[in-house]
Parts: sequence; C-alpha cells; structure tokens
Amino acid sequence: MAQPAYVQGTLDTFLSADGSVEPAALSLADTTFVVLDLETTGGAADGAGITEIGAVKVRSGEQLGEFGTLVNPGEPIPPFITVLTGITEAMLAPAPPIESVLPTLLEFLRGSVLVAHNAPYDVGFLKAACARHGYPWPQPRVLDTAALARRALTRDEVPNRKLATLAHFFHARVQPTHRALDDAKATVDVLHGLIERLGSFRVHTLGDAIEFAKAVTPNQRRQKHLAEGLPHVPGVYVFRAADDRPLYVGTSKDIATRVRSYFTASEKRARISEMLGAAAKVEAVECAHSLEAEVRELRLIAAHSPPYNRRSKYPERVVWLKLTEEAYPRLSVVRRLADDGAAYLGPFSSRRTAELAAAGVYDAVPLRQCTHTLSVRTITPACALAELGRCPAPCEHKITPEDYALRAALPFSTATTGDPEPVVSALMDRIEVLADRQRYEEAAVIRSRLIALLRATVRMQRLSAVTRLAEVVAARRDQIGGWEIAVVRHGRLAAAATSPPYQHPRPTLDMVRLTAETVLPGPGPVPAASAEETERILAWLERPDTRLVETSGDWVSPVRGAARFTSLLSKAEGAASGKDSSVRSSVTDRSDDARSLRL
Repeated sequence: MAQPAYVQGTLDTFLSADGSVEPAALSLADTTFVVLDLETTGGAADGAGITEIGAVKVRSGEQLGEFGTLVNPGEPIPPFITVLTGITEAMLAPAPPIESVLPTLLEFLRGSVLVAHNAPYDVGFLKAACARHGYPWPQPRVLDTAALARRALTRDEVPNRKLATLAHFFHARVQPTHRALDDAKATVDVLHGLIERLGSFRVHTLGDAIEFAKAVTPNQRRQKHLAEGLPHVPGVYVFRAADDRPLYVGTSKDIATRVRSYFTASEKRARISEMLGAAAKVEAVECAHSLEAEVRELRLIAAHSPPYNRRSKYPERVVWLKLTEEAYPRLSVVRRLADDGAAYLGPFSSRRTAELAAAGVYDAVPLRQCTHTLSVRTITPACALAELGRCPAPCEHKITPEDYALRAALPFSTATTGDPEPVVSALMDRIEVLADRQRYEEAAVIRSRLIALLRATVRMQRLSAVTRLAEVVAARRDQIGGWEIAVVRHGRLAAAATSPPYQHPRPTLDMVRLTAETVLPGPGPVPAASAEETERILAWLERPDTRLVETSGDWVSPVRGAARFTSLLSKAEGAASGKDSSVRSSVTDRSDDARSLRL
C-alpha cells in the first residue's frame, strides 16, 4: 500500500513506551528544527522535479547549520518557473541529481523536527524522491508554519498566509525570493515569530504546537485550560458544569494525557464538543490501578447518569427471564430477581433481547406461551398454538404436570445452571431442517435466537462462578516492580491497592483486606454489583499475568456447562455479522452452512 504523502503527528507519538510524557521531546525551547524549502519544476510529486533545496537547522533561536544545493531535475524547466525563480537549465546542468543529494539531506534531517511553509507540498516531493530511489523516509515530525499562521493570526493582522506576507509581518531579516535557502531563512524568522505568538494560546510544547496547527475548534482552545494541573496517574476524570453537576465521566491509565486529548483535533464527536462548552472544571480521582479506575467509572456513571455518557448509565434497567412457580410454569420477563428458588436467566440489557432468548426456548422445548394462570382442576380453552402442535395444551390437561415439568420446564432450568445441550441441540436441528428445505431466512431467525440464548447462559454461568465466592484476592505485577492488588467479594470490588516497588506485597495485602468493604451475599449471578462491573473484574482476573492469592472456596464452573459452547457462540455471531469466513452470514446459499454451526 502506498504511503500518504503527508501525515501530521499526534500527541500519542510523543509518549514513551510506558505511556509517560517526555518533556525534553515536547519542549519547543529544546527542540531542534530543520526549516526546509524546495524549488521545483512545478509538476507532480513523482520523485523528480526538485531544482533546489535549502534548509536551516536551529534550536532555541540559534542557527546550528545550513544546507543548500541546486538539483538537476533531469527534465526541462518550464519558462514560467525560470521567470519566477531565476533558475535556468544552464545553472542546473552541472548540479547533482536528487539521488546524490538525498543521503546528505536525510542525515541533516536526522533527529530534528521538519518545518516548512505549506509542508504537505515539500514533504510530498521528498517522500516521492525517497521512494523512487530506494531511500527509507525517516518519518520526521512535521510542523507547518502556514497552518500555524492560520490558527494564530487573524485576518485583521495579515490579509493572507503567504510566506512573503508573514515575513513582512514578523520583520524577517531575509525576505523570500523564491530561492530555496532564502525562503528557508525567511521561514525561520516566521517560525520564531509564531512561537512567540503561541505563548498567548498556552502552547509551549511541540505536541501542543502540532495539535494547535490542526482544525481545533475555538471552543476547544477556549476550554483547554481545564486540562491543566491534572496528574499523570491511572484513575477517573469527571467533567463538571458550573453547578458541580457531572457532565461526563471517563477513565484512563494517564488522566492528564487523556483529558488533553479532548482539546485536540482528533476529538471530533459533536456531543463531546457540546459537553466541553458546558464544562467548568475537570475533577480527577486517582486510583490504585486500572481495574479500580474502571469500576469507579461504572459506579459514578450509574450514580449520576451524566448526560454525555452513553454507555453504562442505567444498570438497574436490566431484565430477567423467570420460570414461574406454578403447576404449568411459563417464562416471564421480570425486572427483579427474587430469592424464591425459581429458575432465572439473565441479566438482559433490554426486554427485546430477553424476548429473543425466550423465543429460542419456545423453539426448543414445549413451554406454554400464554399468560393465563392454569388450574390442575379446571380446563381452559386451548389457543392456536395447541392446534398447530406448538404447545402440549396443558390448559386442556392433555399433559400431566409431571410430564410437563420433565419435557418443558426442566430443560430450561438445567440450561441456566448446568448443561444447555438439550436446548441447543433442538435449535441446531431446526436450523438444519430449515436449511435443507432452503428456508434460509427462517434458519437465520432461529440462529439469532440461539445466539441470544447461548450468550445469556454462558454469561450467567460465568458470573455465577465468581459471585458465589465470598472473597477472592488477586494480584498482578505493575510496570515499575510493584503489585496491583484487588479484593473481590461476591463479584464486587471491595478494595484495591498497589504495593511499593520491589517490596513484599503481603503487608499491603493484609492492610487492604482489613479495610475492604463488607459485601453481603444475595440471590442470582450478580448479587452485589452490576453485571458489567463483575465482567470487568473477571477480565482482570483472567489475564495471564494475574495471580490468585487466596479464595474462600473453589472457583469452578459446571463440567458440562454453557462454557463448552463458547466456540459455537463465536462462530454463530461471526456468521450473523458476516465476519466469519467459515460460515456464511445470511444462511442463504447451502444447507452445509447450517450444519457447520454444529459442534
């Protein structure tokens, strides 16, 4: 794939491997700039056409070196270029070709920030020349003085952003003459003048200058001071309105760097732009490690429902599928999970998803779908489903409560806490039959119900395995030699800490356990926290580098539980989304596609 002619750096290119900011690399005062200008034949950037190169190396206002040479372009020079620049073919005849000049120029550029006026033009020619003659482009950071001028100067100050206009405005010692070295020297003075101007915009670093040159909105520039003084630590940040109301809650491994990104050109979300206009301050909540930050974020969002957060705002709005306690049980969508011994499946994020999973159950087992309360003594008229053979008609007592429980209720109850194979196999049989009959659309509907049902059972059993434990203590190494410690009780993060580097973590762990939150047990797979919180904890616990220190019991899942269908679920989801090349997304071509969903 061809590389783009010009890509401007972003803030994340100035981070070291551990995510910390490198002040020396970001400081404008300590940055070495190579200010460059090219003269060309006026054609396209195809690897040729350069007639002159001029470059000046500067740092802290001091000139460190110059580079200037004519270049034989290997092609005729248009007359208007000769008139404009004064460069003739006779002048270029003895000049070296670009392939001879590039090694010296690239060495001159090494370790510096490349500056040019209308940088995409100059960078495009140089990259094309490197590609044509086999020299790797060094990917220098690039600063465009024309782009900076468009952001820093108003129309009242300068009528346009041409180099000659800016050189006159900043009283450059050398005026541009359409000769490369003169224009580069003029650009040096323009750069220094712009750097002085950038101070009034609170731009003092190279990263800030590159971001400032981009299309940052006036609102972002005006509110950029909100990012000042924040710590470079993991935690949660809260944008607050003037009345202290939370507007947006987020989390990051580096609060300061993340908040700064909201005021750069990379942030283009309309709702965030609106939020920045209403924000009056940013509050930072330092956390022991990333897991605590993620959990605190979820809890803050759930507690305050910030208007500009879209996800995780209403964890209480989950629903469950309940198998009712009566002679002929049925499925009911409920909002609360009670400690009544009934079989539940969930939680589901929406009623629609719960009903989709329920439809899968109805396809697999003969559960009644009516909402009547049926009596073992009184007969109730049957509905159309009984006439179609889709229901065993318990309303007309055509099946005993014992047989109904065995054939209809038990497979669902078993699927929620144990082996869902009877339900899964029944759905797979239906998919195969429909596919064989080339009823592919109907087979795809059954597949979507299978996905909803399997996803819920896998999730519920996975959550139940950890939430039934009174306590789990785990730890993992951090990047500086300490240990990240988490105390989890019934699936809820009860405490978090980080032990000092290169010290035994046991004293920290013992202290954390003594001060950890008391969490009482409860019914269901998420008795003490939201499902999303417990899943974040599970993801942290299941990382390869996490060590289980202590558990109050065995962390186990059923041997023939829903987890063994995880690969089938992934395959079905891939087919539904069209991302799995082994299974067609719409079940529309061959019956083999349905059979391939089998284990």
